[in-house]
Amino acid sequence: MIIPKLIHNQRRIGLTGGIASGKSIITNYIRKNKRIPILDADNLSKELIKPKTIGYNKILDYFGNQIIDKYSSEKEINRNLLKKIIFEDAKHRKWIQKLLHPLIKEKMIEGCIQYKDNQIILLVIPLLFEAKFEDICTEIWLVKCPEEVQKKRLIKRDNISEKEALNIINLQLNFEEKTKLSNVILDNSDNQNEWIHKIRELI
Repeated sequence: MIIPKLIHNQRRIGLTGGIASGKSIITNYIRKNKRIPILDADNLSKELIKPKTIGYNKILDYFGNQIIDKYSSEKEINRNLLKKIIFEDAKHRKWIQKLLHPLIKEKMIEGCIQYKDNQIILLVIPLLFEAKFEDICTEIWLVKCPEEVQKKRLIKRDNISEKEALNIINLQLNFEEKTKLSNVILDNSDNQNEWIHKIRELI
């Protein structure tokens, strides 16, 4: 996908990191303290599977009505059930990623065009490398977090077992490989002051 020349001088910071590594904490800090637009892949994916969208219709065609939230008057997709299915089944996971990743990338590019007058824009993309979003970023910031901390956060956040948490963590590209492809490392292991200081220096 070609990036429009319209925005070729823009700094597009791709923020990524493993699941439960602390991307949201860092994103919220930037949102509060820096006046730059933020495009979040997770938020875009939620929009792309709302009722009456192309994504919604295709997901229903693929999974059937079992994927609908029975408590939703709008017949929304049960996102927790969808998440569980794709984490447990590689075939379904690849199908949903093939459907949504290009749509998310398209929406992100539209957002970059929308904010063409902003010199800096933050793109929060959890699966940046796995989904091959490098080409829409001018630099990549990787959140560092020990696996043990990730695991504990994930167990607490999603109310899942240790085995389930490790399986989810291991689905993603490992930190060492991501480090080789990143420009900036933000250490969110324990002391927030380190990454706050680094962000203040960079933007």
